[in-house]
Amino acid sequence: MEPMLPMEKFFGKLELVYAFNGAMPTGVSVSETGRIFICFPKWGDVVKFTVAEIVGDQLQPYPSYETNLVHPGNITMSFISVQSVVADGKGTLWVLDTAAPNFSEPIKGGAKLVAVDLKTNTIRKVYTFSEDVVLPTTYLNDVRFDFRVGNEGYAYITDSSSKGPGAIIVVDLENGNAFRRLNGANSTSPDPYILPKVEGEILMNRNKDGSTSPFRLASDGITISPDGEILFFCPLTSRHLFSISTEALRDRTISDMDLLYQVEHWGEKGASDGMITGAKGTVYAGDYENNSIRKILPNGIMETIAHDPRILWPDTFSIGPDQYLYVIVNQLHRQARFHYGKDLRQKPYSLLRMKIDELPAPTC
Repeated sequence: MEPMLPMEKFFGKLELVYAFNGAMPTGVSVSETGRIFICFPKWGDVVKFTVAEIVGDQLQPYPSYETNLVHPGNITMSFISVQSVVADGKGTLWVLDTAAPNFSEPIKGGAKLVAVDLKTNTIRKVYTFSEDVVLPTTYLNDVRFDFRVGNEGYAYITDSSSKGPGAIIVVDLENGNAFRRLNGANSTSPDPYILPKVEGEILMNRNKDGSTSPFRLASDGITISPDGEILFFCPLTSRHLFSISTEALRDRTISDMDLLYQVEHWGEKGASDGMITGAKGTVYAGDYENNSIRKILPNGIMETIAHDPRILWPDTFSIGPDQYLYVIVNQLHRQARFHYGKDLRQKPYSLLRMKIDELPAPTC
């Protein structure tokens, strides 16, 4: 009889919250009252609705089925392909619509940030973007908020383009004025030296016709400090964490060239998709190469809090009022576009959670 050989150590107590047997989810957000919202971008799966709420053991289109139907005559009031949903802790669910199904060029006038009132479950406000903000190459990825600055607060959005410049898009929520910052900067661009490896294999574009190309995605993960003063961000194909003063980002008298010197490098945290900040200033980030979840303390110390074979591509994070860290696990790396047209994903996709004894960072 062969001896039992030593094995890799797995740790971190994860609970299954919801199993998805339909379309692949990317985003999750838990509201201050504990409601859970999910989004399903249109990446090739059959997506019946791109934004949903988990009600009991069911997914219900949110805020209505009608809103999730694309109306060519009224694309500003209908969801096209939503990448991110963020409950802001003060009664609003923000919906970030890429308007770029299958990573196409964004449909003109369709890329938007939508505020949905959680009390009435109706759209309160829609922010659209000019063509110098949402470029033909733009992919709106994730968003964070701070309502302590300006008259109605600011939003910060990552452009995770695979073909054009990455950037942080800054939005004044009072008037909708938006502008690109760190456009094409090293900190918002894919790391040209990384070879991402997931499940022991190099992650790269592998097309049906046998051709291959490197997988490159710009600024993706984004999160904000509890006082709203520091924005943390990272490109998807990079292992590095960066931060910048939000005041500097908003200050358009600082030139793009001078702004580069305001970026701080926190070192390697692993390759991450989503990130979130807790009320104590802890940054939580996935490490998709190592099936792990990591936390970065305000002093820069990093610690792995979960390492589990079920964490097959940790995508978006959210912290609930129950002090649990919620994470979408969606096997993104097993999609057909990385495997010569063969879809290797296995259902169900999952929403997992683990207790962290920390509330979400406040936005106001």
